[in-house]
Amino acid sequence: MGEDRPYVLVSCAMSVDGHIDDASPDRLLLSGEADFDRVDEVRAGCDAILVGANTIRRDDPRLLVRSEDRRRARVARGVPPSPTKVTLTTSGDLDPGAAFFTEGTVEKLVYAPHRAAGVLGRDVGGRAVVVDAGPRVDLAWVLADLAGRGVRRLLVEGGTAIHTWFLTTGLVDELHLVVAPFFVGDRRAPRLVGDGEFPWTSNRRMTLVEARPVGDVVLLRYRLPS
Repeated sequence: MGEDRPYVLVSCAMSVDGHIDDASPDRLLLSGEADFDRVDEVRAGCDAILVGANTIRRDDPRLLVRSEDRRRARVARGVPPSPTKVTLTTSGDLDPGAAFFTEGTVEKLVYAPHRAAGVLGRDVGGRAVVVDAGPRVDLAWVLADLAGRGVRRLLVEGGTAIHTWFLTTGLVDELHLVVAPFFVGDRRAPRLVGDGEFPWTSNRRMTLVEARPVGDVVLLRYRLPS
């Protein structure tokens, strides 16, 4: 990808019926150790990891490279042991005690509209850089800002609103979709994407570049239309 934005890779696991979680308060684990290790390898090859504020509230992810060998390899390349953490919020409703802020010594970036940025700066300013994104958060502007901060490869890990936002704005280059061998069977459960106008209306087909089993799940890797 050019200097205007990073290469954007969306990574997600879903059930056979397209859900990324169930409707219970507890996180649903869709894949196993083999796939967790694959995702860890992908993380180690990226400059930043982005999740939505709702994912932080619901799942409290650490967003760090787990493998000590991969962390050491990153440091040997002259980069931090884990990628920069990034989140987007419109409301500013983020807990300063969340693992996003407290785990790891890597840089943390929070993009928020002007009305929320001031409060967030007071709440989490000691633990993250709060970026005032203006009247509303514009995704293309965020990606350009990340590129200006040296992010060349961005991993997007969810959730539904973030997946939908990136895909409907045509700002995704690659999709890693893991399919777990079971059904959730609950229409209240979050799905991979929500409703939206997807930009490649004349050609809805993505290009499959890889399909392989990883433990008991299947990885489908797609290149998206420009």
